[in-house]
Amino acid sequence: MSYEHIAYEATDGVLTITLDRPEQLNAFTGTMLKELTDAFDRADSDDAVRAIIVTGRGRGFCAGADLSGGPDTFNASSRGRTTDIQQNRDGGGQLTLRIFELKKPIIAAINGPAVGVGITMTLAMDVRLASETARMGFVFAKRGIVPEACSSWFLPRIVGISQAMEWVSTGRVFDASEALAGRLVKAVHAPGDLLPAANRLAREIADNTAPVSVALCRQLMWRGLVADHPMEAHMADSRGILLMGQSADVREGVASFLEKRKPEFRMSVANDLPDLFPFYKAPEFA
Repeated sequence: MSYEHIAYEATDGVLTITLDRPEQLNAFTGTMLKELTDAFDRADSDDAVRAIIVTGRGRGFCAGADLSGGPDTFNASSRGRTTDIQQNRDGGGQLTLRIFELKKPIIAAINGPAVGVGITMTLAMDVRLASETARMGFVFAKRGIVPEACSSWFLPRIVGISQAMEWVSTGRVFDASEALAGRLVKAVHAPGDLLPAANRLAREIADNTAPVSVALCRQLMWRGLVADHPMEAHMADSRGILLMGQSADVREGVASFLEKRKPEFRMSVANDLPDLFPFYKAPEFA
């Protein structure tokens, strides 16, 4: 698939996906949704990709939904889309659900304004870093609509219900220092150091860890958030220790430690990923 609204660049184990509509501050479109979904599918099937960075071209990260359709931007019937509530799925939610299922760790490098879906899409990512010039806003109440992209699930888990409600109910735009204080982002960097900082983190993953192990860690952490009881985590952990304990990667990891050398992990995320969650099934859209 060729891309119009994103750029895809994989170098030495690190994939950088760049939202690429700089003249529109990388406003989100249906085309961007399809292209991001394809890029994540492609990354999951490519064992050469060890970590993913998402950033924006130009001075913006993502200015939210493209509002060029005017007041009917969100009106399904006026835009020729189905009004059947059983079929009319939010595009931002489709994107964050795909990110939730990713097998690769993913870092948001928020280089500028990120509002609406521009910030909610990052909530399913593992780490968010921000530029000092970044500004963020959950502006839905100012547009008369509701939060999307499963953000009512993700945001309170990241920042707590009180902070989430303040940001969502006021709809105000805030700066990177407030995002840091509210634990929405891990760190704030000078504009010129943002991508290098994201790459340093991605390189630490790519250079030092076992890809199958990282993929399983990501599943354990994110799916643990929906578990009803810690016994579900214990069941998954136990399967992981049993299945990976017999694996070539574990033998290599222990041997390299004892021999004081860099490990060479050979297992494939695309082909060798064990199922730690035979009891897990994502709900159907209803």
